[in-house]
Amino acid sequence: MKDKILEQLNAQFRDSIDSVNEYRGELTIVVRRSEIGRVCRFLRDDGELSFDSLRDLSGTDYYRPHDRFEIVYNLYSLKNYCRIRIKVRVDQTDLHVPSVTDLWPAANWLERETYDMFGIQFDGHPDLRRIYMPEEFEYHPLRKDFPLMGIPGSLTLPRK
Repeated sequence: MKDKILEQLNAQFRDSIDSVNEYRGELTIVVRRSEIGRVCRFLRDDGELSFDSLRDLSGTDYYRPHDRFEIVYNLYSLKNYCRIRIKVRVDQTDLHVPSVTDLWPAANWLERETYDMFGIQFDGHPDLRRIYMPEEFEYHPLRKDFPLMGIPGSLTLPRK
């Protein structure tokens, strides 16, 4: 199945794929940010591949000078009993990624969570607002530069 996935993606999106890695039987494909919507739509709609389930979407902060963040999409094909991981790299100077909520409704919550915790903006998201932290909170707690003990006074906590 992995060969079929790579063959199909190379035929359709050769210039959109930055890298492919297989480790312990799991396939990871790094896609250019601007193409994530097209690639995901193809993976979902192709009759042979049929990646009809977005199992998870999350962010990762590598705290490096370029492409600091990655958005990770874990996709599953119910028809083929197959999973793949798609990644998109995001630079700190441009924290925008196209939303995939129109492809998988489950992305709604997951993109909001990633926005809240990392500050990644999902363009085209129908309701991009904070999900855990208050709207007025100006920080993103899962970034590696966020202090482990938090920022004193940044949240008003209820009295005991």
